[in-house]
Amino acid sequence: MVDRIVIRKKYAVIVTTYGEVEKLTVRNLWPSSRRILKVVTRQIVKIPTAMIYFIADYRSTKHYINWKLNRYNSSLLAINRSQTKRLSAYIAESGSPFLSHADVKVIDAYYFVPPYLDDMLQELQHDYDGIVVVPMIPVESSFSCGVACQMVIDVYGDSVFAKVKVLSKLWKDDRLHRIYIDYLFGQVSPSMLSPEKGKIGLVLVIHGTLVKDRKGNPPKVFTGLEETIAFFDVLKRKIMADPRNIFSDVRQGCMNHSTGGEWMTDTIEKALMEFKHEGYEGVVMFPYGFFADNSETEYDACKKLEASGFPLSQYVRCINDTPAFGQWLADKVLEELQALRDLQNAFETLDHKL
Repeated sequence: MVDRIVIRKKYAVIVTTYGEVEKLTVRNLWPSSRRILKVVTRQIVKIPTAMIYFIADYRSTKHYINWKLNRYNSSLLAINRSQTKRLSAYIAESGSPFLSHADVKVIDAYYFVPPYLDDMLQELQHDYDGIVVVPMIPVESSFSCGVACQMVIDVYGDSVFAKVKVLSKLWKDDRLHRIYIDYLFGQVSPSMLSPEKGKIGLVLVIHGTLVKDRKGNPPKVFTGLEETIAFFDVLKRKIMADPRNIFSDVRQGCMNHSTGGEWMTDTIEKALMEFKHEGYEGVVMFPYGFFADNSETEYDACKKLEASGFPLSQYVRCINDTPAFGQWLADKVLEELQALRDLQNAFETLDHKL
């Protein structure tokens, strides 16, 4: 009797996000800005090809001057690499039954800076039995996680459902909510905790999205508007109900763009202004709509908080590579890997029967 040879499967996990340049030069900013315009901005605004280069180069120069004068360098890639390493370690240490019959490699890739996600998908498709893509943004839309989905479809075509799964709907997970809230209250400065300090407000920062297009109609692309509102509502409710709560109110702080139509009105500026008019003594800002700090959170949002003039203010960094978040993400990825393997087994069984 000949023993059956069992071949171990190989799976890749790609931890991906927008990506920002680490070494600040105009030359490095140019290709990133052009890819942003081609992949994201053109979904909501028609831009002639010739104009892409002009607009991208203008934005690159503007960012370079602004960041250089303020001595800002993005930490996004460093954080994403750290998240990737932590995720890999937790998966390896998990003792999951999945690892008894499969090898898992965890790597990072990006939409707008090298290593590019679409290139990575091309590179891995023939060497791995399956891929799980992990977009590091909790609320999906055509402008965020949708970019990853489109790249997956472009590379894999008709075979996509049997080969690739993209992690989604992370914002709905109760365990993530608890991790967020424990992290937030664990980070609040002791200076905010004294009762005589007066009213303290919380601004939950997230990337805003389109409400109406330029013609006043609902956007034709998936914007994640309902999901963004629902994520804020559930987190606010849970924060306000927590026994550790020190906040008199919690408000949404959207970060919007200026093109494409009408964006969400609950902006950071509006939240800070309302807290100021209502006599709040202090404000805490937490970017719950981002898993990793980037130029929009640790630079743009933080500068708005610094300029608000509250006697007390605190910026709480994104969840980044905290252990609880890494462990939760590892569990989610292992669930997705098992689901992909189960689907592949079902397809293989069906093929044999046919």
